[in-house]
Formats: sequence, structure tokens, C-alpha cells
Amino acid sequence: MLKEGDKAPNFKGIDQNNEPIELSNFSKKKLILYFYPKDDTPGCTKEACNLRDNYDALSKDNFAVVGVSADTSAKHTKFISKYNLPFSLLADTEKEVIKSYNCWGLKKFMGREYEGILRKTFVIENNTIIKIFEKVKTTDHFNQIIEALN
Repeated sequence: MLKEGDKAPNFKGIDQNNEPIELSNFSKKKLILYFYPKDDTPGCTKEACNLRDNYDALSKDNFAVVGVSADTSAKHTKFISKYNLPFSLLADTEKEVIKSYNCWGLKKFMGREYEGILRKTFVIENNTIIKIFEKVKTTDHFNQIIEALN
């Protein structure tokens, strides 16, 4: 299990434009790396839109934002376009990044158990995990992050 203070696992993948994206791209920023189950679902949309609505404030504080799910680049492109998201989404169709950040596991929904992507957020600075959110407030994630870091 990853914990605060650990070195962030390196990641490489492709974004919504099929462009390479990796941890080293954000060495001069504080990276909000958030993992979510699926594009265009209610909770995931609320979380993405909350980060979108506060993106200018995050940028001014030297944050970058990257979302990660197992959706394809094409699905990410539609999601970004539909909600006008100003940040990249990593297409982790093989779940390599998801698993390296311990975001794959047992979930429960309506009485049934299944494996899936766990909603978590990592704040990374200088390749070190400075904060982990295991219980994400989808409608107020921006304030959750800012309050925890102050």
C-alpha cells in the first residue's frame, strides 16, 4: 500500500489525444492525480466538473490535474468535449497505472461485490506523494484538497 511520504510510482501512458503522458512531465508542478471508475457517469462527472470549475485557482497555485480511468482515449475525448475539461485524462486500458497506485480492488454496489477502479486522489510534489484521498468528495473535491494542504 502506498502512503503519504512515499515516492510516487512512475507512470507512462497516453492521454485523450493519444499523446504520451508521464510523471516526469509534472516535475515543476504539484500534480493532482485522480483515479475514477468511468467517464460520463454521475459521480465521475461531478468530480471532473468540480476540478474543472476550480481549475484556474489550481493553476494559479501551481497545480496540474490528470484524471486516470480504464476508458479509451476516444471515450476520454468525448468526455472532455462534453464537459469542457481543461486537463488531461490518461487512458489506462490495461490498468497498469491504476494497479501501481493501488486503485484496483473490491467494491460493493447494491449488495453485490466486484472488482473495479477505486476512486482515490494523490497529490504529488517532487515525485513524492504528499497527500492521499481515499474518501473523495465528488461534489467538493477542490475544497477537500485545498483544505487538507493548508
